[in-house]
Amino acid sequence: MTPLSYKTVFCEGCGEIVEKKSRFIAHVYPVTAVEEAEEIINRLKKEYWDARHNCYAYIIGKDGMNKKCSDDGEPQGTAGKPMLEVLTGEGLVNVLVVVTRYFGGVLLGTGGLIRAYQGAVKEGLKESEVIEKKYAEKVTVSVDYTFMGKIQYIAASLDVITNDIIYDDKVNFSFVVLPDKMKPLNDKIMEATSATATTVVEKEVWIGISESGNIHIFEDEV
Repeated sequence: MTPLSYKTVFCEGCGEIVEKKSRFIAHVYPVTAVEEAEEIINRLKKEYWDARHNCYAYIIGKDGMNKKCSDDGEPQGTAGKPMLEVLTGEGLVNVLVVVTRYFGGVLLGTGGLIRAYQGAVKEGLKESEVIEKKYAEKVTVSVDYTFMGKIQYIAASLDVITNDIIYDDKVNFSFVVLPDKMKPLNDKIMEATSATATTVVEKEVWIGISESGNIHIFEDEV
């Protein structure tokens, strides 16, 4: 069953840390397919061809079932797995992180490598926009102009997102509504308009809400 919400990143980000003269550069990407992730990994390996290591970890699928990581030459279990643990710990899916290491001449040891790679991933996530995506529906509500203020008040009281308003022979509100808000919204609108409003569910969408409160609407996601 597809979850009704999940955490991911909205767009790519890049963060960097330095440990004992070694540079760890973390690139974070939103991805939805293994092929997409592999293409990015190969591209970064070509771009950073002179680096000692290009380690990666990804989790693909809203259920988070498709996971893979690579130490890329680092001692086993010191890079890819710790990176994957950060992503899992943050509850992220549909995400790829590649950490490029430029060796600084000083060995870090097993514990040092684990801390460095995890620290790089965390820094990369800090520089990315992490969002929670929630399943919703786009709904059009058509009412007479006399009810316009009441409909706006109802939507605001339920924290329903107003996507658009079209002024025609009637006022047509385009709302993005979470499943638990659908019935309360419809009930309140019918009561306020004496059941004269027309409500049509247009399509399924996803709402992306960032930690800073930014809202993104995704209409082409399946």
